[in-house]
Amino acid sequence: MKIESSENMFGVLILFTVFSPSIVHSNYFNTNNEKNDQCFCKLKGSIDDCSCNVDTVDYFNNMKIYPRVQSLLVKDYFRFYKVNLNHECPFWTDDSKCAIRYCHVQPCQDEDIPDGLKGDILRNVHFNENPMDKYKIRAQYDDCLYSAKDHNKELGYLNTTISSENYKDFELWQQYDDAQDNFCVKESSPGEYVDLLLNPERYTGYKGPSAHRIWKNIYMENCFRPENSPHNFIQSSKINGMCLEKRVFYRVISGLHASINIHLCSKYLLSSKDNLGIVPGGQWGPNLQEFQKRFSPEETGSEGPNWLKNLYFTYLLELRALAKAAPYLEREEYYTGNKVQDKDTRLAINDILNIIKSFPDHFNESVMFTGGSEAQLLKDQFKQHFRNISRIMDCVGCDKCKLWGKLQIHGLGTALKILFSGKFDRWESTLNNFNRRKFFLERSEIVALINAFGRLSESIFELDKFRQMLR
Repeated sequence: MKIESSENMFGVLILFTVFSPSIVHSNYFNTNNEKNDQCFCKLKGSIDDCSCNVDTVDYFNNMKIYPRVQSLLVKDYFRFYKVNLNHECPFWTDDSKCAIRYCHVQPCQDEDIPDGLKGDILRNVHFNENPMDKYKIRAQYDDCLYSAKDHNKELGYLNTTISSENYKDFELWQQYDDAQDNFCVKESSPGEYVDLLLNPERYTGYKGPSAHRIWKNIYMENCFRPENSPHNFIQSSKINGMCLEKRVFYRVISGLHASINIHLCSKYLLSSKDNLGIVPGGQWGPNLQEFQKRFSPEETGSEGPNWLKNLYFTYLLELRALAKAAPYLEREEYYTGNKVQDKDTRLAINDILNIIKSFPDHFNESVMFTGGSEAQLLKDQFKQHFRNISRIMDCVGCDKCKLWGKLQIHGLGTALKILFSGKFDRWESTLNNFNRRKFFLERSEIVALINAFGRLSESIFELDKFRQMLR
């Protein structure tokens, strides 16, 4: 999602998140040139509301996670994402369009989609199958095993068939149960497959009032606000007066926003002309001036470095979600119909999950939403705010921005579902009796989760490049 305003995407309209004054020099980066490090002045020491520090994350991500997640995202299971880009904005009428042709999303042709992703594939061969599929298969098996003659002879025969009406009821129950756990609004229609590798997230020229309204509505109307906060912006100095859960909400959205800005700056349209046919469609690369515009203290009312630090917070939250869901994700088949690649995908996902589980200082979600009925009310508000943000993605006036916005919000919402639904908390007693009603992620959720985490990982990796460019 590449959404920005001509007035500087965050500008001084959205100022938030204060950080600990304690500073610890980074061992991972050379920090001799303080003048050129102004954008990075907050990227030292501990990460707020977390117990680890920035340079630990830098080293862990850039050395261990980034190479693995990049190789994982080119696998067919993760490169094809089903999305509906034709939903109308539910909040306002917006006919804005992109300024350049790079906003267009190229959908998949049917022959491009792996066979295993087409249509309704029977899931009874997979670990995380739908119980209704089990019942249907069992009923068919029983029909073959027991003839009418057998039925008459066997007084102890138990009819295990279930009527189609009951199946429909079960499906409605399942949809209702799943909806209670979801932090994103589920799309009413599935849309069409998009090849994410052919539609990379990068600068599109989408800006102005339309883009500004997206972020203004996210922050001003769908985030928790400090008391006595001015109407048109949120001050960093007042965030720490809020409770942990409300601070977490701000920092997660801010970190995602910072990550998106870094993607725009690192894959900026440097020239619309082809590079002697070598780079068809224009030249793309890092734009240091744009990066400084979005994150330097002078351009952002001293808030840009804070926004960068929030990126690390969002990264740690999604990292923890992956670690928590690892027992579930390790059981997935990652089925596309290509046996060789599916096996490689399973090996790759298990490898990166083992690395993630080895991280020494994960985000601790267990300290949130503890306090009886008031905590439950806050959790419901937290969820409703995030659902509204997922709806706002349908108001984005650029198709490619909308694609990546919906995917990254979907991935972040899946991480929140894993952390706070309560259904991924107790693994040991249930692993031998796996229950889909307790533990279930749709394929689209897994694809969005891994891709969204990959975007955060790449943002932290790109920060090192910008730091070196500034020097």
